[in-house]
Amino acid sequence: MVVASATLGYTDIIRARRIPEIDLSQDRDRVKELVVKACEEFGFFKVIKHGVPEELITRMESAGSEFFALPAREKMKAGPPTPLGYGSKTIGFNGDVGELEYLLLHANPAFVSNKAVLISKKDPSKFSYVVNEYVDAVRQLSCEILAMVGEGLGLRDSGALSRAIRDSESDCLVRLNHYPQMKEEEEEEEDNISSRSNANRKNKVGHHRRHHHNHNNNNNNNNKGRVGFGEHSDPQILSILHSNDVDGLQIRSPADGGVDGAATWVPVPPDPDAFFVHVGDLLQAMTNGRLVSVRHRAMANSSYKSRLSIVFFGAPPLHSLISPLPEMITPAAPRRYKSFTWAEYKKTMYSLRLSHNRLDLFRADGDDERS
Repeated sequence: MVVASATLGYTDIIRARRIPEIDLSQDRDRVKELVVKACEEFGFFKVIKHGVPEELITRMESAGSEFFALPAREKMKAGPPTPLGYGSKTIGFNGDVGELEYLLLHANPAFVSNKAVLISKKDPSKFSYVVNEYVDAVRQLSCEILAMVGEGLGLRDSGALSRAIRDSESDCLVRLNHYPQMKEEEEEEEDNISSRSNANRKNKVGHHRRHHHNHNNNNNNNNKGRVGFGEHSDPQILSILHSNDVDGLQIRSPADGGVDGAATWVPVPPDPDAFFVHVGDLLQAMTNGRLVSVRHRAMANSSYKSRLSIVFFGAPPLHSLISPLPEMITPAAPRRYKSFTWAEYKKTMYSLRLSHNRLDLFRADGDDERS
């Protein structure tokens, strides 16, 4: 469990919130209740006793580590990301950058097999097998969670949310992120930057300096360091993340008051035995805003070990029409989003910066007649 730490002077207006941890081996009725509540309040939760074999996760991590350990010229053969493939520091097509390198693959077995010859010259068939085995297991976990969401929401068709991910034409992806450890000289530079920032801030606050002293210290501690992957929400239906024992993941607090537009970030302690579940934009749209797409980011501040994360993105086929489900529209909760295809949403996503609230562009105008 994690207790949020207040930042940017919000100590007296932000109540500590704990990230939900859900044991999937519990009674199903209880689990689905907890899952829906977590999706409503946070858009994010941690699952334990999830049923994915430890050895399968270990093999996937080893495959990722072996690839990222290759010389840069070898890794570049699997790129550039268009958007699939290998990338380093550049994220997307609109100027976003981060302190990471990554490998983004379509979850389709044929795609993985074709790309494997560029990723693992040593044994491409083994790489394909490991990735496809991992994807199958985590896709099943995603579908099980979505089925419980459907049941917990009281949908007449509780499989409506998971069916799109199971579809043979689904647009699911798997992404391996490698955040290199901070070198000693980089760490010293970050400390110098932080010290200069503190000095400038103290000069600016004038007679308010003493009043704001503790708040500024909190701000520095939570926002110090390198951004590995900037603030964003995941555009798909659901994301399932696993990482090693290095921290870095942060979610934006659901209690964020938005004073002066500043964010309050909640650090998420790593747990190699667990998976972290993110509600995506499509699930927010399909539930008419009842479930919230979590905004999150990854920091890259570790000076002792690199961080490796693996994310499965559950998405529907490109032609799938996304609309609020009928049960989610009531007189008290009128329709919030118009209908759109995943292809349309994806095209919009690639035209915007990482941090854009893209779902706002698809709000209903009252006369959306697409079925």
